[in-house]
Amino acid sequence: MILACQNISKAFGTTEIIKNASFHIEEREKAALVGINGAGKSTLLKIIIGEMRADEGEVILSKGKTMGYLAQHQDLTGHLSIYQEVLTAKQNLIDMEERLRQMESDMKTKSGAALDELLSTYTRLSHTFELENGYAYRSEVVGVLKGLGFSESDFEKQVDSLSGGQKTRVALGKLLLTKPDIILLDEPTNHLDMDSISWLETYLLNYSGSVLIVSHDRYFLDRVVTKVVEVDNKKVTTFEGNYTAYSQKKAMLREAAYHAWVNQQQEIHHQEEVIAKLKSFNREKSIKRAESREKMLDKMDVLEKPTEVRSDMRIRLEPRITSGNDVLTVEHLSKAFPGQTLFQDLNFEIKRGERVAIIGNNGTGKTRILKILNEVIRPDAGSFTLGSRVQIGYYDQEHQVLHMEKTIFQEISDAYPYLTNTEIRNVLAAFLFTNDDVFQPIHTLSGGERGRISLAKLMLSEANFLILDEHTAALDPRTAEIVMKLTDQIVREKKMTTVMVTHNLRYALEYGDRILMMHQGKIVLDKVGEEKNRLNTDEIMGIFNRISVECGN
Repeated sequence: MILACQNISKAFGTTEIIKNASFHIEEREKAALVGINGAGKSTLLKIIIGEMRADEGEVILSKGKTMGYLAQHQDLTGHLSIYQEVLTAKQNLIDMEERLRQMESDMKTKSGAALDELLSTYTRLSHTFELENGYAYRSEVVGVLKGLGFSESDFEKQVDSLSGGQKTRVALGKLLLTKPDIILLDEPTNHLDMDSISWLETYLLNYSGSVLIVSHDRYFLDRVVTKVVEVDNKKVTTFEGNYTAYSQKKAMLREAAYHAWVNQQQEIHHQEEVIAKLKSFNREKSIKRAESREKMLDKMDVLEKPTEVRSDMRIRLEPRITSGNDVLTVEHLSKAFPGQTLFQDLNFEIKRGERVAIIGNNGTGKTRILKILNEVIRPDAGSFTLGSRVQIGYYDQEHQVLHMEKTIFQEISDAYPYLTNTEIRNVLAAFLFTNDDVFQPIHTLSGGERGRISLAKLMLSEANFLILDEHTAALDPRTAEIVMKLTDQIVREKKMTTVMVTHNLRYALEYGDRILMMHQGKIVLDKVGEEKNRLNTDEIMGIFNRISVECGN
């Protein structure tokens, strides 16, 4: 055992988040920490790393073991380049190498016993340097950076100039290179493309230490982990196996728990009816029998109703404005940054009702295209034309359209004052906010919960052309499935046109009726109709790998 959590409890005010949570991680074990958004995963992680104190319980790290942590968001600053910043993870080897060079220089002026002593020290240090892969550490740094999607032309970019996602990748690279005994990763795949995710899978599988991962990417977890630690309804439960094994076992347990609860409720109802009937006889013997049954009920360990999985939520939204048949025409679009061309001479059209999924590695310009279409940034050349009566609705991963000081209910009611309280409640319930949930301040919500609010606002708008940038990236797998189905339902009912950037190939195939694959600033694949329907995820990856090879990657 390398890490153990024993009877961890945490509450914020009167709200209990985690109660008596216990689990452990073994040496070299790869485990996942899962749960719906807001279940307490981040709270538990913060307690483990010491950023937050538990109300009860303790965290035990084996003596002499080291721990590394990657948060979802990074605030790296300074004027170091990407390469220099990541290289700092090998500072001990850099110092050792400098000391060896100094010794080599000193040998020229030493003799006799002094030289013998210096040679002895040099031999020991050189041996240590070799054991710690000192002669290859710079190549190791380059390999990790390339694995995480940075090209050699990116290496000299200053950290200050990077996006939030790029900073997270830099921080992940540094963490992997420090090689702690246990790594805690919070959503490590959020800012990675297909190639980088595949590389990270392989890296973690071969990693000599232990790993605890918080991720909403069930396919990534399926390939990496052999244990799942679930946070659900304040409790922590451990399941052996990958994510698929966990979800199957969880479904069986949920069904069994629900049947047990139903049976107990029926028994309680039956006993209450018998008690009422016995009391109605108004006889001493009958009253004593009734009191005996009441005592039995009082001693009964009443089961809690299991958490319901809401998978059938529906909301009816009628289209208000229908666009013309020609929704978008892009002509000769180009965008570049110093030292990097994102795309050049890009041309495509989108017709009314199309559901377009854009896939491809990071750095190919997918998000930049969406920002240009929403006029957040300007292209360097070319233009785009929106068709008649087209109104854009844009999903921003940063959720900049939300007001942190408002409650969930206020956010919707202020944006759409014509909606009744009941209509607002129904909309929020469809996006999994029920009862008193709707009165939570937005600043207290998790990233996934804020994402659901942003989507709810977007679906209520007059937009008939949706631009969605990784709109399920911050959602747990169960919620992501619900939101994807709900989004698809609303899109179809309102007869909306959609462009969706996603790294989830299954979502691209299932919910897109047209797939655009981008690589090195070009559209290298455009499949629609039956051609698209014949594709599967393995074929998509095969096409991508073949194109990558042809392009020299």
